[in-house]
Amino acid sequence: MTQLAEAQLKIKERIWSKDFALICMANFFIFLGFQMTLPTLPLFVQQLGGSDQLIGVIVGVFTFSALLFRPYAGHALESKGRQFVYMLGLGIFVISVGSFAFITSIAILLMMRVVQGIGWGLSTTATGTIATDLIPPKRRGEGMGYFGLSGNIALAFGPALGLALVGTISFTQLFLICGALGLVAVLLASQITYKKVEESEYKTVPVKFDIFEKSAIQPSILLFFITVTFGGIASFLPLYTAEQGVEGIEFYFLVFAIALMLSRTFAGKIYDTKGHIVVFLPGTILIASAMLLLVWLPNSFILYTAAALYGFGFGTVQPALQAWSVDKAPAHRKGMANATFFSFFDLGVGIGAISFGQIAYVFGYSFIYLTSAFSVLISIAIYIGVLLKGRKATII
Repeated sequence: MTQLAEAQLKIKERIWSKDFALICMANFFIFLGFQMTLPTLPLFVQQLGGSDQLIGVIVGVFTFSALLFRPYAGHALESKGRQFVYMLGLGIFVISVGSFAFITSIAILLMMRVVQGIGWGLSTTATGTIATDLIPPKRRGEGMGYFGLSGNIALAFGPALGLALVGTISFTQLFLICGALGLVAVLLASQITYKKVEESEYKTVPVKFDIFEKSAIQPSILLFFITVTFGGIASFLPLYTAEQGVEGIEFYFLVFAIALMLSRTFAGKIYDTKGHIVVFLPGTILIASAMLLLVWLPNSFILYTAAALYGFGFGTVQPALQAWSVDKAPAHRKGMANATFFSFFDLGVGIGAISFGQIAYVFGYSFIYLTSAFSVLISIAIYIGVLLKGRKATII
């Protein structure tokens, strides 16, 4: 191979470009605005007079509305283009979050959470697909890990910043700030050069409308049982730590995010070279261990240990499963593969939040995390079954 050919190959397989940097920055700002509302929204619901059950419903309805619109997003990404879906989703999300500043009743909040979920479903399905377009296929696991860091950095600061601000400013001011962060994401997204539908070599393939990409089902089901745990963390951990008298919940999210970022620096590379078998089982074992520590939760040290284990586990498993979902899909179905993946993500969080609201009401907060650990064990059992089935098919 000549030096010129080697240089061209390196450029072709380079992850970091202007557009990849822009999509990462846009993703950071929209996630920052979202993460600031994650631990503060339950407190806002309490201020409006809502119960634990209502908190679960308000968290859950957001993810279900996102879930319902992801198939449309996947279809529109291939038929109308990346930019249309992404900008529409960002716009809806910004307007809905900003509207929280003026809400005085739970009924209206519930309605706007549905609208917010629509924007979130469109924008996050699009952004994952846009990142996939920009990453060289041979470095997809590594690239998705870097892309995920943009959301993880937001997670490192967002919840802690939201909890800190809500102690000094009003909810009205907090939600307006979150909306403004979304506007920054819109400005950054407007500068990206998007893949056009008509430029695809698969433009002759008809883009059919359906609700999932079948090649992404296996990793998406595994993800579902893992993200059930996130419904319990996002919705009830601030309330649980307050009940237990354990301080430092804002630092839980910081430790969690730092562990996520560290794991993403190497987990994607391991997936690219060794496959999912090397990252999935260790990652899920860490997540299950974190949930069991939260069941116990005697002090802040155990809280932070659980955060680190959860961050390392989730940061290892999630990008590997997403890369697995996209790798299996035909080139003209990458958008639908991302839609399928995030649909199961949303479904897990939504079912977790709503179910855990009822569990907390009947059995108490600690039972949430015992149930979460069991859900992760189900994912491990399914994964082992998939491996054994694949091995048996190979032998036959």
